[in-house]
Amino acid sequence: MKNNKLLLIIILSAAAVLLIGAGVWIYVQNRQMADFKEQVEIDRQRDELEKEYAELADQYALYEGQKTILKNDSLIEKLEAEQIKVQRLYEELKTVKKTSAARIAELRKELDTLRGIMRTYVAQIDSLNTANKKLREENESVRRKYNEVSQAAGELRREREELTEKVTRASKLDAVNVQITPLNKRGKKAKKIKDTLKLQITFSIAKNVTAEVGEKYIYARITKPDGDVLVKNAGDLFPFEGSEIPYSCRKLIEYTGEEINGVTFYWDVEEFLYPGDYEVEIFADNFVIGRGSFSLSN
Repeated sequence: MKNNKLLLIIILSAAAVLLIGAGVWIYVQNRQMADFKEQVEIDRQRDELEKEYAELADQYALYEGQKTILKNDSLIEKLEAEQIKVQRLYEELKTVKKTSAARIAELRKELDTLRGIMRTYVAQIDSLNTANKKLREENESVRRKYNEVSQAAGELRREREELTEKVTRASKLDAVNVQITPLNKRGKKAKKIKDTLKLQITFSIAKNVTAEVGEKYIYARITKPDGDVLVKNAGDLFPFEGSEIPYSCRKLIEYTGEEINGVTFYWDVEEFLYPGDYEVEIFADNFVIGRGSFSLSN
């Protein structure tokens, strides 16, 4: 009987030990499973945070070049500090593989703060960009109006210059019927070069009521076939189109606006003349007012 009781006690004790062991094993397994699930969730949240920090770092990098339009140095310094912090936390998430739930919560809170700062940064950048865009549009409008005014002024200036030129040309004297006659010693027309002692240049100045009246110098240039101008003295020069050019003859006349007939120049032949075509140009008031030509033969 005693043996039966002892056996029963042993069996019950063994069963109790087995039950306790099974309970402990189940508890440990459940705990490990919970820890595993918790770690999986932490890893998921860390991976998610890593991506979000990477996106935020990219946003800071995207706006890096626009810091120059900010005028607030303290804001720029703060943004640079926050950008460094974002990069540091991002590196932490990439390199530290074991992160606690508490640290994940801290990083999440830090991310929300950094995003808020980034929104402030973006708002100021966008506001300044909008203001700059408006200013550029206003500047473009002003520049366009300025160009339109400048173009109109240029057209008016050209029209005025054209009108001035027309008036000036209208007031130019006009030498007509320019005749050049070689004369011999009897004052008659010479038939040969060897008999030519003088060259007579005659012309009329047409009536022009728009021309300026008063005393005027009239100049004549006789050009030989080789292009040289007949001159008596090297100092016989007159102003024309901004330079000094030689003349052969000149005469001072009194112009009243009415026609002047029989204006005459004489050139005394003291140099060798050779056969060919000669040209004569008449000048007054910085204009060529008439032309003529003649030929000499042996």
